[in-house]
Order: sequence, then C-alpha cells, then structure tokens
Amino acid sequence: MPEHTPATDAAPDRPRSRTDLFLSFTWLALQGFGGVLAVVQRELVERKRWMTREQFVEDWAVAQIMPGPNVVNLSLMIGGRYFGLPGALAALSGMLAAPLVLVLLLAALYGSVADSAAAQGALRGMGAVAAGLITATGIKLIAALDKNAMGLWVCIGLAALTFVAIALLRWPLAWVLLVIGGGACLWAYRVLGRTGQEAQA
Repeated sequence: MPEHTPATDAAPDRPRSRTDLFLSFTWLALQGFGGVLAVVQRELVERKRWMTREQFVEDWAVAQIMPGPNVVNLSLMIGGRYFGLPGALAALSGMLAAPLVLVLLLAALYGSVADSAAAQGALRGMGAVAAGLITATGIKLIAALDKNAMGLWVCIGLAALTFVAIALLRWPLAWVLLVIGGGACLWAYRVLGRTGQEAQA
C-alpha cells in the first residue's frame, strides 16, 4: 500500500513504518502515567522530531477540541498523516493495547488497597507531579506561539481568559469553547484574510 505524503515537510523526521508507529506510541503510552502532555511533547518533538513545536501546538489544539482523549486523537492524526487509515490504526493500537492491560492489573491491585492512607497519599503526590509536568510543558511551548498568525500576546491573552473562565468563573467547557474558542477562530480568520490580501497586493 503506498505511503501517504505528510501534510507538511517542516518536521525534520518521520515514522519509518507502521511498526515504528505502533512501537513508538506503545512506549509513549507506557510513560504517560498522570500527565501525558509532557511525555508526548518530549517524544514527538524533541526526541523523534516527527513534529516541530509549532505543528505540535496546532495539532494538540485540534486534538483537544475533538471528542475523546487528547493523546488518542493526536495518535490517530499522526498515524493517518503518514500512512493513512492503516497508520492511524497502528498508532491507536500502540496507544491503547499495553496500557489497557496495565490499567486492568492496577485496578485489581488498587481495589485491595484503596482505603489505605499510603495509597491515597501516593495518588495525591502523583497528582501534584502531573500538574507540574503539564505546567512546565505549557511554559516550554509558549515560544511556539510567537509564529502564530494572531501573535504571541493575543495568544497569551486568550489563554489567560480561558484560565479565568474555567478556574475562577467555572464556566462549562462547552461555553468556553463556544465563546472564547469561537472568538479566537474568528479573529484568526480575520488576521489570515488580511495577511493574504496584503500578500496579493
């Protein structure tokens, strides 16, 4: 079956095969306990170099608003980009197969110790570490927003508005996506349209 050409050639490297996709996403999934964003960014952008930081930010944003787990959506997008439907299924299988077995084993183990103070304390500690990993990754990716069509400061302002809406005002996610996300899409469309007109002039 012929391989699909990537949507962009800006990334320095690409998966070698569907097997490479499967094994890579299996390894990625096995590292993703508690906070997968940091692991995904490090593996796909810094180590494997399948994506640039800008591509990662854009694809992660799309994966966030699609139904289902973010990283599963991202694996489907990357697999489909390089190898079509077989690639998407290979990446999805790698993302889910081994973690499913581990989660079932851990669920059986946790059921016997769920009420112990040690287990509850361990979960709280892992939650704090996961929050730190996600925050650190977000800060690391801020530089990629400098190449965004809307500009760095507009993106930071939108991020701050989103934080206020969710953390302080406690808006439902659907309203945040509709109001802030919709406004950002309209503004980006306007900026890109104006840029295109200037390029044609």
